[in-house]
Amino acid sequence: MLIPRRSGLVEIIDLPAPDRAQLMEEIARASDALKSTTHCHKLNVAALGNVVHQLHVHVIARFADDAAGANAVWGQGARVPYQAAARDALAEKLRRGLGFA
Repeated sequence: MLIPRRSGLVEIIDLPAPDRAQLMEEIARASDALKSTTHCHKLNVAALGNVVHQLHVHVIARFADDAAGANAVWGQGARVPYQAAARDALAEKLRRGLGFA
């Protein structure tokens, strides 16, 4: 999830043009890192804000066999948390993919 550090924004169009361009670059960077790390079949990018109105963008790795199938991921199936070691390994790979490690 990407959250611009600007208070009071709700929509992407609320960002000034240079910040919108930066957000799109950050979405692309996060998408590249997530896809190369997870080898997903598809990426979903969404700025819904139906529950939390602060501007935020979800970048979601999707797989042909994921529990939601062709549906949106929200409200589908039961949440299954990562085991701590798998979570930490994925986080480290994503940090490296984003150039933070």
